[in-house]
Amino acid sequence: MRLLFLGDVVGRSGRKAVLEALPRLRSRWALDFVVVNAENAAGGFGVTETIVEELLDAGADAVTLGNHAFDQRDALVFIERQPRLIRPLNMPKGTPGRGSALIEGRNGAQVLVVNALGRVFMSEMDCPFRALDHEVTACQLGRDADAIFVDFHAEATSEKQAMAFFLDGRVTAVVGTHTHAPTADERVLPGGTGFMSDVGMCGDYHSVLGMDAAEPVSRFLTRIHRERFEPALGPATVCGLAIETDDKTGRARAVSSLRLGGVLTPTEPQFWIEGETSKS
Repeated sequence: MRLLFLGDVVGRSGRKAVLEALPRLRSRWALDFVVVNAENAAGGFGVTETIVEELLDAGADAVTLGNHAFDQRDALVFIERQPRLIRPLNMPKGTPGRGSALIEGRNGAQVLVVNALGRVFMSEMDCPFRALDHEVTACQLGRDADAIFVDFHAEATSEKQAMAFFLDGRVTAVVGTHTHAPTADERVLPGGTGFMSDVGMCGDYHSVLGMDAAEPVSRFLTRIHRERFEPALGPATVCGLAIETDDKTGRARAVSSLRLGGVLTPTEPQFWIEGETSKS
């Protein structure tokens, strides 16, 4: 099974790049399932229903969120009618929406997508470890789901790594989001879970975390908030993680980072590129 995850979509530049790239990538690599994190897609803060529908129409099978899930206030309403829009699982009881969803892939496989928030250096939430343990115990890999994908939206690398080892062998992949800078630690853990501390963002990297640099720099210098943050509008880099699974077990066989366009050094999953070469 071929899975692709695309990191935090930031603003108009990130949206444009993802909407242009995703249909091409789905066709080129015959992707079975695609997850996109869109918590920064609407001007850098939250997501609108129109953006969710655009991403789904472009080829996303599920859209995940994070700490900015409800920055657009109407998300409290439309999330209830968007079954493939997934907010963090460990938000307080009674929060609208769902923290997980079992979704059918293009190949007929059942994929459980789970979103969770970290607690280190972030707003206090319910324990993500206990919440995810409960979720993957109730819906087990290989029994109830053909693949289980976890988007762990967290600040601390240590917390993301700890979560990956905690879930190793029980889920297909644990992918870190939130910090908007791609790490170089993508790998398959001993139990067969694919992992990357942070996949990075889909946005303009000639920026400060996707935002025009002037205001963040000013705040660091003066500690004064002069203007609101505005997303940078230069060419975006599409960043993500490609995952090849073992159809018999649902665990990861190989993972590879993806970077296309913009200013970062490009890279593509060689295990899929080699397959293209062998067919030519």
